[in-house]
Amino acid sequence: NSYLITYDVSDDKRRNNVFRTLRSNGDHVQFSVFVCPLSRMELARLRGDLAGAINSRQDQVIILDLGPTGGEWASHLQCLGKTYRPSGRVKVI
Repeated sequence: NSYLITYDVSDDKRRNNVFRTLRSNGDHVQFSVFVCPLSRMELARLRGDLAGAINSRQDQVIILDLGPTGGEWASHLQCLGKTYRPSGRVKVI
């Protein structure tokens, strides 16, 4: 599935760590917003990585399941200004 992931992290070091973690798993859409195509196993690993990177009392990460990658959600996406174009990411295992 594809997941919309956004974060609000107060500390620069933690925020940079969250950014790097998400950048290696998806497309950087806006300042603190990513779209990540992930399997269930990849999502579980990412959730663990993010939980370890944040302070749960001060920071927040929101993960929204958009459904199947390449699915209908893309046709419902509306952008004002610059158009969102998913990158042609190739996952190397």
